[in-house]
Amino acid sequence: MTSQRVDAAAAGTWMLGDRKVNRIGFGAMRLTGSAAFHEGTPRDRSQAIATLRRAVELGVNHIDTAAFYFSRLRSANELINSALAPYPDDLVIATKVGPARDAGGEWATSARPDQLRGQVEENLRQLGRDHVDLVNLRLMGQDSISEHFGALADLRDAGLVRNLGISGARPEHLAQAQEIAPVVCVQNRYGVDVDASGGKDMLRACAERGIAFVPFFSIAGQGRESGAVRAEHDEVQAVARAHGVSPAQVRLAWILQQGSHVLVIPGTGNPEHLVDNVAAGSVRLAEEELRLLDAIGRSAS
Repeated sequence: MTSQRVDAAAAGTWMLGDRKVNRIGFGAMRLTGSAAFHEGTPRDRSQAIATLRRAVELGVNHIDTAAFYFSRLRSANELINSALAPYPDDLVIATKVGPARDAGGEWATSARPDQLRGQVEENLRQLGRDHVDLVNLRLMGQDSISEHFGALADLRDAGLVRNLGISGARPEHLAQAQEIAPVVCVQNRYGVDVDASGGKDMLRACAERGIAFVPFFSIAGQGRESGAVRAEHDEVQAVARAHGVSPAQVRLAWILQQGSHVLVIPGTGNPEHLVDNVAAGSVRLAEEELRLLDAIGRSAS
């Protein structure tokens, strides 16, 4: 863990729709357990709440969550509500709709357009809010998203949603959505060791349109929901040693240097890991280091 002053503002800011956020945010999925969803050991509740409060103290004002982020004993939305309500005026909470899980945790069929209002209202109930700052439509393999995104646009017009985004999307999905309503962000899987062919396309598309690109699994990489389960790449280790920082900080710094429109939402239930993640905003990689790390993604293609 770094001894330098840690502030989420160190990486700069971005306008997420009509809300200004620091480019280092927080992903809430890992608050529910040591692994994704119903697997693994539940997090200590008091530690999860302390982590959320510490994140806000460090300047994090963008939290990513979802009603389907729950495990046997923990709900991410409920933890956020308990830790942070009444919410700071500058805090932006983003959620996702589309996927559905039953009470036992099993994945159900993705929501129909007419079911999305119920999913948004469930997030509002759990978070204790009358509107959501940002709702991302999480795609589940569909080719056309026009009906689903249109339903969310209606909720935006009704005042339940402030801004809209898409997740797990391709450039053609972005074009479909923009024909219906403004898109303020795209959440896609992207990182140092993730096949970057599709990711680069969306990264550029968002930059051209002034849309935030918000990658997930930036630290976990190929481990996805299970976390960083593989040995770290030698190149990442070498850059980390050169800067005296952790490999996780190198991964986040690389992501942040892909463009000023890129936001990161690393998740953890560990307050020390949280400080380490936020401190990545102060890490500046040299061009030769960026090229070295870029080569990892090319080799995965």
